[in-house]
Amino acid sequence: MNLKRWLVFVTVVVCVGLFSGLTVTAAEEESQLRMVVAFPTHIDPAVGNSYSCARALTMIHDQLVYPDTSSSPQPHAATDWEVSSDGLEWTFHLRPGIKFHNGNELTAEDVKFSMDRFVTIAEGYSYLFTDTVKETEVVDKYTVKFHLNNPYGVFLTALFKFGILNKDAVMENLVTPGPYGEYGDYGREWLTTHDAASGPYEVEDYQVSELLTLKKVEDYWGEIRPKAPTYVYMIPWAEPVTLRTMLARREVEMSDQWQAPETLAGLDTIEGVDICTFATGGVFDFMMHTRKPPTDDIHFRKAMCYATDYETIANDIFPGFPITANPIPPQVAGYDPDIQGYYYDLDKAREELQKSKYYDQLDQYPVELAWDVPIKERIALLLQSDFAKIGIKAEIVKYPYMWFVQNMSDMEASPNVISMYTQGDFPEAGGIYKSRYVSGSANTVFQNEWLLDPVFDQMLADSFAIADRDERLATYSAMQQYLVDRATTLWMVAEVFQAAYQAAYMDWPVARGEGIAFLGFDTDARWIEVYPEKRAELLGQ
Repeated sequence: MNLKRWLVFVTVVVCVGLFSGLTVTAAEEESQLRMVVAFPTHIDPAVGNSYSCARALTMIHDQLVYPDTSSSPQPHAATDWEVSSDGLEWTFHLRPGIKFHNGNELTAEDVKFSMDRFVTIAEGYSYLFTDTVKETEVVDKYTVKFHLNNPYGVFLTALFKFGILNKDAVMENLVTPGPYGEYGDYGREWLTTHDAASGPYEVEDYQVSELLTLKKVEDYWGEIRPKAPTYVYMIPWAEPVTLRTMLARREVEMSDQWQAPETLAGLDTIEGVDICTFATGGVFDFMMHTRKPPTDDIHFRKAMCYATDYETIANDIFPGFPITANPIPPQVAGYDPDIQGYYYDLDKAREELQKSKYYDQLDQYPVELAWDVPIKERIALLLQSDFAKIGIKAEIVKYPYMWFVQNMSDMEASPNVISMYTQGDFPEAGGIYKSRYVSGSANTVFQNEWLLDPVFDQMLADSFAIADRDERLATYSAMQQYLVDRATTLWMVAEVFQAAYQAAYMDWPVARGEGIAFLGFDTDARWIEVYPEKRAELLGQ
């Protein structure tokens, strides 16, 4: 961490610590939930798409549908809906009386404006809709109809990531001229630090990439648990020593999920602190650039797959994380257990490497391994050691997460191999395929493979055209095999969320095996209860 970032971080920690000391005497009135995240965190629903973005967007915005504990879509801003027999028209009936944070009522005009903005900006979670939504029609004040270009059987679950914006508020804050014609900048500059939403929390202040402060909306139309925190603070990633101090001083309620096992074990010894653990439906992997030498060669990639020591990664670095060596983790609907992934076999690795066009010039083609947080460095070092056993030279490079966000949209700038936690943006195998491997996601932080494969794109499009879920799930195994055959990625372990939290004075449903264990919704503060008076007792106040 450079000096400037350290000073910023210390300032944030001190400010949050001072605030906690001030509010503890008014515990019942102003409880707080402080969570550690990896910035950048974008609060514009047409821009954000990282895990920290999903957390913020879920709390700030309302969606037409909201997942239940099994991740099935339930009525939310929409009370009910119908789909035409050909699957090309989806009609939603809105709940009257929903108010945006500025007091305006949410109507079909706002839903249309939000979807039009999504597909026009075409960033973040917009990729879920850009190739699918042809037109959005306002039928009447509380009825909106989406006309699709093609049947899209996962449309309802994709809407989990569709945050509704207040059209009037955005239009009042356009910067003109801008890249979107009459819409200027479409409100992007303003929505960097403000919200135009109707969710259970509103933006009170945002010091970008330093501290995001959200405040509970007291007259929110939907359900919020009685002891849900008044304030939510999203603060920057902390070094293990700093994080331990903050947890021990009760200056943070929830850690990030990127801490090493030994760090978590140490945090678990703090009085009142427990470790929340649950399967996310994601995969931890190292993405291999399939269009950049030497990882553009399939035999070179297969050699790397066979040279990866999966058991050491699972047992020593990620204890409790099951080996997957496969693009789909076992707990995700659509996973095919009969498809053989890769395994550690140096003889097979050498055999594949000998077939590579780079075999006689390995010294001229080192592989760049990029990482951002310490636990990923440990795997990079292990890979470097294992690859050296078969003659592949790996150069390890550390980049901040912001670098990945800024550079992975450039095919030339993307490294050969980069580590990442990835989950699907809706809860089935197709969600992983859509966010990770289709051509539309190749310029995002969630795909470094640069697959750009029209055959795979069509396979997924054909699956998505199937409305019946069971029939659709049955088609996903062919795509699983397709990716394994091409060795696009170093798939390692099925991701298990592990984070320290203040169990002594907060109730977090997913930590006790309940709640919604799905990207962004798992930390939705409306379902988390905080008891400041119990915190005060721990502090001896």
